[in-house]
Amino acid sequence: MSVELSEVQQGNYLEIQVTGKLDKEAYDLFLPSVERQIEVCGKIRILFAMHDFHGWDAGALWQDIKFDAKHFNDIERLAIVGEKKWERGMGVFCKPFTTAKIRYFDQSEIDEARRWLSS
Repeated sequence: MSVELSEVQQGNYLEIQVTGKLDKEAYDLFLPSVERQIEVCGKIRILFAMHDFHGWDAGALWQDIKFDAKHFNDIERLAIVGEKKWERGMGVFCKPFTTAKIRYFDQSEIDEARRWLSS
């Protein structure tokens, strides 16, 4: 499992790249950085890119639910970039937990996802 977090363009745009299965320890590593960006910038935009992604364990799912409840209005746009058909459904699953505009992009469309987040 690996997670990479990068800040792009004036701090309000974050890219999170994940590989493997997300666990609570991974969330504990990157969520403080995301929360700092929200404190500094207010609303943020996130690109969540999955490579060979195998989902979440229970601890990570709980961390995600708590984060979503706390930051319901703090994410302006969320681009989900994936490789598998089931990942496309994540955009629909996420909608009740945020006011963000959410779009799914295939890996081949990652540049389009970045343009959408920047617009």
